[in-house]
Amino acid sequence: MIFPSVRSLSLAFALGILSAEAQNHDTTKGSPESAPAKQEFSGKFDSALALDRERILVAAGKALQQKPISITDTRAPLSEGGPNDYYSNGDYWWPDPSKPDGLPYIKRDGESNPANFSQHRYCIRDLRDAVAALAAGYLATGEERYADKAAELLRVFFVDPKTRMNPALTYAQAIPGVSPGRGIGIIDTLHLIEIPPAIAAMEKTAAFRSGLKDDLQTWFREYSRWMIESANGKDEARARNNHAVAFDLQLAVFQRFCGDEAGLAERRKRFKEVFIPQQMAADGSFPAELARTKPYGYSIFQLDLMALLAEVLSTPDDNLWNFTLPDGRGMRRAVEFLAPYLADKSKWPRKPDVQAWEGWPARQPALLFAGIACDHPEYLQLWRRLPADPTDEEVRRNIAVTQPVLWLPRRAH
Repeated sequence: MIFPSVRSLSLAFALGILSAEAQNHDTTKGSPESAPAKQEFSGKFDSALALDRERILVAAGKALQQKPISITDTRAPLSEGGPNDYYSNGDYWWPDPSKPDGLPYIKRDGESNPANFSQHRYCIRDLRDAVAALAAGYLATGEERYADKAAELLRVFFVDPKTRMNPALTYAQAIPGVSPGRGIGIIDTLHLIEIPPAIAAMEKTAAFRSGLKDDLQTWFREYSRWMIESANGKDEARARNNHAVAFDLQLAVFQRFCGDEAGLAERRKRFKEVFIPQQMAADGSFPAELARTKPYGYSIFQLDLMALLAEVLSTPDDNLWNFTLPDGRGMRRAVEFLAPYLADKSKWPRKPDVQAWEGWPARQPALLFAGIACDHPEYLQLWRRLPADPTDEEVRRNIAVTQPVLWLPRRAH
């Protein structure tokens, strides 16, 4: 499977910037592994691959040592679900100090409670990190050992009845004493959006020709159905901030993976008729995010989500990067609003965020995809300069893309 792209000359122009930088940056140049193992990966895609090659191989090497991951390894003591049901607590909810048992929890917006149950979240993130790195490692080297390891991890997490995660988030972001689970918790599976492009990178290997891809499509199809039909999913889809965009981004990636063209058409409609007109201001900002106690981080997060959604949904006949409302609102304006503050955070006109202020920005995918789609090499140069692997936990939780090469078009093989 090669993911579709609307980019042609613009991609060649923009990635030319990356290619030139990669030649100066690639510390493995001249080594036996410096050239891609498969010639079909040459060209535009390979420019980005060369840039990240050393980083990819380090991450993929670590992922080869990763033990199988399953949410069944850690049972949440307060969960009302079973051992295969995902569970988490709402980020900003804390025990009430005025109550002996702390119940019901009270909200402190923007302040994550470190005592909350987060082990299942870490499982999803660790799985994503490992599988994405292994897929990128396979693309960089052509060595099927990376695909073999990824297949092992994916079977345990999604397929094996004893260890699989059930395709539903009924008990996500629960609030002790208030709710066993909420629609807002569906954002917890945002990291899973990097699994389908990772599978696409490895689907022709022996490990995936055994029917594994079909099994994985079944899981994502069932999860997509639950997202759309459940009360929690319907509640999340109605959100007026980043949660609804993250909801549609997940559906868009999962529906593309499963070949659901009708679902993708609905996502495009919501992008044009809901997200741009209802969430974006005339200057390209997102007022609902600016109103939070972490306006800088939330603005970055929302821009990344919108950029990824535009990237996933665009077709040769419907390029969402070029879509604008009559007043000029669209993705280009959104990036123009935030890019100066990504380049120089000291110019941010609001107070610093109450948490993770020092951790932002990182190598935001919005800069990469906007640079390519809009022929803005300065966005690509900025993307190149920012940290590729942030260490702040809050920032890591809000970075949806860890291996950009999985999202770029490449030649069929």
